Amino acid sequence: MPSQPPADIKFRPQNQLSELVAALDSGTGREVRRMLQTLTPQSIAQLLESSPPRIRQVLWTLVDREVEGEVLQELTDEVRSQILATMDTEEMVAVMEGLDADDVADILQDLPERVMGEVLSAMKETDRARVEGVLAYDEETAGGLMDTDTISVRPNLTLDVVLRYLRRHEQLPESTDSLFVINRKGQYIGLLPLSKLLTTDPGVTVREVVNTDVEPIPADMADTEVARLFEKYDWITAPVVDENNRLLGRITIDDVVDVIREDADHSLMSLAGLDEEEDTFAPVRRTARRRALWLGINLLTALLASWVISLFQGTLDKVVALAVLMPIVASMGGVAGSQTLTVVIRGMALGQIGRSNLSWLLSRELGAGALNALLWSAVMGGVAAIWFDDGRIALIIVAAMVINLITAAVAGAILPVLLRAMRIDPALAGGVALTTVTDVVGFMAFLGLATWYFG
Repeated sequence: MPSQPPADIKFRPQNQLSELVAALDSGTGREVRRMLQTLTPQSIAQLLESSPPRIRQVLWTLVDREVEGEVLQELTDEVRSQILATMDTEEMVAVMEGLDADDVADILQDLPERVMGEVLSAMKETDRARVEGVLAYDEETAGGLMDTDTISVRPNLTLDVVLRYLRRHEQLPESTDSLFVINRKGQYIGLLPLSKLLTTDPGVTVREVVNTDVEPIPADMADTEVARLFEKYDWITAPVVDENNRLLGRITIDDVVDVIREDADHSLMSLAGLDEEEDTFAPVRRTARRRALWLGINLLTALLASWVISLFQGTLDKVVALAVLMPIVASMGGVAGSQTLTVVIRGMALGQIGRSNLSWLLSRELGAGALNALLWSAVMGGVAAIWFDDGRIALIIVAAMVINLITAAVAGAILPVLLRAMRIDPALAGGVALTTVTDVVGFMAFLGLATWYFG
């Protein structure tokens, strides 16, 4: 008979939120607290993020102290910052007690430097040292991602001694699938899988069964590269070392999943020029202020395209059909360019694109763009000829579409590379830059050819 799933497995934030709001409106805070106690920290965090600010603050006051820290580490940076702003130093220290060093570091980085210093000073010396070891590294590197809670052994020990050493621990760190083998200087040698430890003769030494094939992760490696390594090798944990190969800590799969999720959120939100930590229920003023900048940038690019059109006002007045067909040229270029842009940005994110294969990719996109340009420009030329009964207009739109679709393919392949070289996020700025290119080139080609042809 299959085991029963946990009660929280069918958690639906909107259904639960409706029940909680109804309970709050009726003034039964005790009932709300009881309902929250049935949920996991992850589900409570999801519930808080799904709540408007007023309800969010009330719900937070009803969360059990024992799970507040776990809930905090599951929240997005913006929502977490809002909740931390309501707490004093003593409350923060109490909430973070018992959390892993990397999780504490994540929470502290959402605080102003002055408040961060106060919280660190109030911590126990051992806890502070572990957290400061993580804070010494950028949060988007392996060092900022690692947990310093590790179990390491020497190679000269027998497996029997290692087993007795493990039994002295009340519990092992979460996601422990291997022990780290180090020398007397603390330098990483390899891994001792727990499966090997449990199934091998206890009289064998660690040196005889250590796995030296797993390379350690440098502390300064980017977190996205760490995620790719975990995906490639199906790791559960991996060691992190400094420049001298000394073991600093470990990265676990749950931290890598967070990196992957954040990268996916970043890619999605960047399409609209927004922050991946955008709070769905942020106040009106904050939301409007964040979106205003990107809208302003888009307005400038639209004005540029409009200015190009205005240069050919006389031609448009003579041939009204041009105004009808003009958006088609720009739209087709925009779609073709977006296809290439998406493929290239994805390839860059996966580490598949570099100098060695960029020229091949550019040639491929140029060829594909040219084939599609010939196909769809011929189709549109036929439509235009029948629609307006004018072969001249058909030839103009055919030529303009060929020019713009080929330009779009080249721009979609090159722009991400140029933007990254300029230290600008391609996912954030690529779409706007591409739209500007395809609009300007499309209008210029179409209206320029028409002006030349019709005089």
